[in-house]
Amino acid sequence: MSPSHRRRWPGACWRRAAVGWRRPRPTKRSAALGAKGSKDAAPPPLLVVLTGPSGVGKDSLIARLKELLPGAYFGVNATTRPPRPGEAHGRDYFFLSEAEFRDLIDRGELLEHALVYGQYKGVPRAPVREALAAGRDVVLRTDIQGARYIRSAVPGAFTVFVSPPSRAELERRLREREADSEEQIALRLKTAEEELAAAEEFDARVVNDDLEACARRVLALIEQERARPGRPPPRV
Repeated sequence: MSPSHRRRWPGACWRRAAVGWRRPRPTKRSAALGAKGSKDAAPPPLLVVLTGPSGVGKDSLIARLKELLPGAYFGVNATTRPPRPGEAHGRDYFFLSEAEFRDLIDRGELLEHALVYGQYKGVPRAPVREALAAGRDVVLRTDIQGARYIRSAVPGAFTVFVSPPSRAELERRLREREADSEEQIALRLKTAEEELAAAEEFDARVVNDDLEACARRVLALIEQERARPGRPPPRV
């Protein structure tokens, strides 16, 4: 992964990709956690990064957190993989051609990017920067490589590693998606074993054995981090 540089938001290529993204409106304080008003200055917004092995349930967890954190901005990742059934461009992902994705890399408009299982994935930088500037918490989902890079490149980012309850359950979820070949499932399971060994690298860890319980645990971790004294603001 190569570092990104701060440049202007891309033109025609990204305008097509960014359908459905709206510039966040400035707020007096972040409403992400429904924090009560205070005479003291509001704490800086959070940049939360959810990561974990493929198939651990990051997308389902994000969907539930959107209901629990209505004031937060949830990043929409860009990818070169084809859409899965039920996925929509601009809502679930920005589905791009490889040429379009490479153009974003060249323009420095990705917070992080990587080639994962033969497909490019990355986090658009501009929406994240503008949401934070507006005082909104930001929640991102990314793979292990991306989370490592964001943690090293963005001081103040809060990383949460999501684990499956067991290898058998992870395999069941991967097969249930019906999106991968047997070869791809085997590769994802092998990679997951290596990634699970890296869980201690991240700020917090949760087990996704029950979606609601896991989402509530993540919410509690976010609230705890938000209240941490001396927490630096994320710089994107």
